[in-house]
Amino acid sequence: MIHRVLISRVLVATVLLLGSAPSFSETATSLIKWQPWSDATFAKAKAEKKLIVLDLEAVWCHWCHVMDKETYRNPEVAQIINDHFIAIRVDQDARPDVSKQYENWGWPATIFFDSNGRELVKRAGYIPPARMASILNAIVEDPTPGPSATQDAPVPDGDKLQEPSALTKELERRYEASYDKEHGAWGFVHKFMDGPSTELAMELGRKGDAAREAMARKTLDGQLNLVDPAWGGVYQYSTGGVWSEPHFEKIMSFQADNLRVYSLAYRLYGEEKYLTAAKAVHGFLVRFLTSPEGAFYTSQDADLVKGQHSEDYFKLTDAERVKLGIPKVDQHRYARENGWAIAAYTEFYAATGDQAVLDAARKAAVWVKKNRALKNGGFSHDERDAAGPYLGDTLAMGNAFLALYGTDASRGWLEDSEKAARFVMARFAAAKGKNGFVPFVESGSTPLKPAPDRDENVAAARFFIRLHHATGRPEYKAAAESSRAFLNQPEVAIRGTAGSALLVQREVGRAPVHLTTIGSKKDAVARALHTAALFFPSGYKRVEWWDRKEGPLPHTDVEYPVLDRPAAFACGEGRCSLPAYTPDQLKLRAKAL
Repeated sequence: MIHRVLISRVLVATVLLLGSAPSFSETATSLIKWQPWSDATFAKAKAEKKLIVLDLEAVWCHWCHVMDKETYRNPEVAQIINDHFIAIRVDQDARPDVSKQYENWGWPATIFFDSNGRELVKRAGYIPPARMASILNAIVEDPTPGPSATQDAPVPDGDKLQEPSALTKELERRYEASYDKEHGAWGFVHKFMDGPSTELAMELGRKGDAAREAMARKTLDGQLNLVDPAWGGVYQYSTGGVWSEPHFEKIMSFQADNLRVYSLAYRLYGEEKYLTAAKAVHGFLVRFLTSPEGAFYTSQDADLVKGQHSEDYFKLTDAERVKLGIPKVDQHRYARENGWAIAAYTEFYAATGDQAVLDAARKAAVWVKKNRALKNGGFSHDERDAAGPYLGDTLAMGNAFLALYGTDASRGWLEDSEKAARFVMARFAAAKGKNGFVPFVESGSTPLKPAPDRDENVAAARFFIRLHHATGRPEYKAAAESSRAFLNQPEVAIRGTAGSALLVQREVGRAPVHLTTIGSKKDAVARALHTAALFFPSGYKRVEWWDRKEGPLPHTDVEYPVLDRPAAFACGEGRCSLPAYTPDQLKLRAKAL
C-alpha cells in the first residue's frame, strides 16, 4: 500500500511538472502592461494622471481564466487600458490585504480608481469584452465615484439589537431562516458546508437538540456530493441551489474545513460514511497538496485547460484524468493555509489514531517555523511578501500549535502558540477604543484601509478563548472578548453567517469540556485514556495529559488526587467526574457530565 501511494505521488508530480497547463501568470496577455499592487504603481498613476484598473484574480478560478482569455486579450479593451489606465493584476491568495478589502466583489474582482487612488467603480465576476470596453470608456469620460464605490460601508439595518439577548434572538432567527430545509446547508444559491454553522448544529445536537442534529446530518450528507470520487478532496461549492452543479476548484480552506468537520462527525455519530469522506479529503491532500518537505500547497485549479469548462474531465477515472494531464496546483506554501491544514489534521488524528497523520502535522509545523517565522512569534505569508505581515498567518499558526499541544501534550507547542498570540495582540489590535483585530497594518500610500474582518475575528475569538483555558492567562480571555465585542455589533453580526457569530457567543461565554489524563507518557494505559479523550466528539474541548515528572500543568485550576495508577477525569461547569481507569469509563463519565 505504501509503495502504491509513493508511486502515485511520483506520477502526479511528473505530470504536474511536464503535462499541466502553464500558470495563470504565464498565460497573461502581453497586450496589457500589467503592474504589481505597490506604492510605486499608484505613484506612477498619479504622476502620469492615469486612471487605474485592478484585476484581482485567483489562480484556481475558472472565470478569471475566461476573463484573461476573452476580455483582456481583446484588442479594443487592451487599447483603452493602455491609453488611459495603469493596469494592476493581483493574485488574491498571495495578497490577503488586497483580498480582504475586495473579497465581496470576486473572483474575479475588477476595481477602478482615479489617479489619486480613489475608488470609482467595483464590479464582481466575469465582464465580457464589449461590456468592459463600455465601462472603461464611461470611466474615462466621467471619472467620478459611482454607487458601488460606497456599497461596502457598514450600515445598521435599523433593528434594535443592542441588548445581547435581543441580538442572540435575532441571530438565531437568521440561522434558522437561512437553512435550506430541502437540501441542507445554510444558503440557497451556492451549496457547501459552512464549517462553523454545521459545527454549531452538531454541538447543539450533542446536547439533545434533535432538530439541530437533523440540520447537521442533512448538511453533512449533502456535502458528500462535492467529494471528488476519483481523487478525493472537495470541490468549492455547487451552484443553482442544488448539490449537483459543482465548481471544481479545490481550495485549502474548504479541504481543511471538511477534514475537520467530517472527522468530528464520525466521532459524534459513528457513521462510516463520514470517516470515508474525511479519508478522501486527507488522501487528496497527501497526493496533490503536500510538498516533498511536508508543507502544504494552496489549491488545485478548476480547469485542465485554463478558460475551458472541465465538467467532462472530472467525470473521468483517475487513470483517464492522468493521461490527459492534471489541473495546475498552486505550489505556494503560505503559513495561513498550512495552519488550517495542521489543525484539521489533529482532528483527523483524533478520529483515526493514525500516527502518520500526527507525524505529518508536526512535520508541516516544523517546516513553517523554520521557513516562515518572523521575530517575536509572528509569521510571514510566503517566502517573500510584498506587504504584511498579515493577521491570518500568525492566527492560523497559533491555532495550529494549540491544536498540536492538545493532541500530543508537548508543551513546546503551547509556548509557540503563546508567542503567536502575543504577536497578534501587539501587532493587529484595532485602534485604541475599538474592538477586534485588523487583518493588516496600514502602510504606504495605496488605498487599503485596515478594518476588523468578521471571519478573522471569529477565528481570533475561538483561538484566544481556547488558549485562555489552556493557560489560565486573563489577557487571552480579554482578547477573545474583544473579538466577540466587535462581532456583537449589530451591523457586523447580521452580516455573514449567523452560525459563526452564535458559535463565538457560545464558546466565549462558557468553559469547554475539560478532559485530563494523569499518568506517565510511557504508560500504555495512560496513552489509551488520552486517545479516548481526543476522540470525545466536541469541537470545543480542553484536552491535557499530565505526566507529573514534567511539573505542574500550565493551568492548575483543578486539584487532582494522587492515585496509584493512570486515570482520567472529565470536568466542566464547576464539577469533575470520578476517576476513569479505562477508555470506556472515560467516555461514560464525559457523556454524563
